[in-house]
Amino acid sequence: MNHRLPTPVQTVLFDLDGTLVDSHGDLCNALNRLEEECGNDPTPHDVIRPYVSQGAMKMICVAFDLEFNKENLRLQSLWRQMLRFYKEDIASLSMLFSGMPEVLDYLRSNGIAWGIVTNKPEDLSRRLLAALHMEPPEGCIVGGDTLPTRKPEPEPLLYACQLLDADPAKTIYVGDDPRDVIAGKNAGMATVAVRYGYYMPDNPPELWGADCIIDNPVELMDILSD
Repeated sequence: MNHRLPTPVQTVLFDLDGTLVDSHGDLCNALNRLEEECGNDPTPHDVIRPYVSQGAMKMICVAFDLEFNKENLRLQSLWRQMLRFYKEDIASLSMLFSGMPEVLDYLRSNGIAWGIVTNKPEDLSRRLLAALHMEPPEGCIVGGDTLPTRKPEPEPLLYACQLLDADPAKTIYVGDDPRDVIAGKNAGMATVAVRYGYYMPDNPPELWGADCIIDNPVELMDILSD
């Protein structure tokens, strides 16, 4: 699908986990280490993968059968432990999704600015990108704790536009979660949902109301060249 996209696109903003970088292996390994430390059997990666884009706390809730409540002290403690494990081994398995290097080269060669807006903490986001030897040209990395608000609120996306001196109306936001589409629309941007990311089978991208859906990163170049 390809509807209501700006012409030309001047800026592309990406979500990080499940959109730009396939990071589920390292995140699941950190969760498994946490489970083993607590005396639990490790949860298979394929069970946890659909929850990765919902954050570490959600992954923990699934693995430990906990109710999602950020005020839960046990959940907070487990979350801190998991992030400690993750920091120790943040990019052993993580890599750009196949085709994404070509997309980033296309953006650079065509003068299209790009940046990252994620709910992952900014420090972890920068650590991951540094380990992968990549960073947006303008250093535009807006994390879940960069501002007081996070996606699906629009402020992080609008802040990224400020950093890049970009017009939201000429920007597209690419993500793999319904809140990415909500945030993009609330920021006045066109939205692209990806089928290759992390989402529940009963809530596929077709239900999110995105302006466009792609099956792989390379299709983004086709959209931008239309």
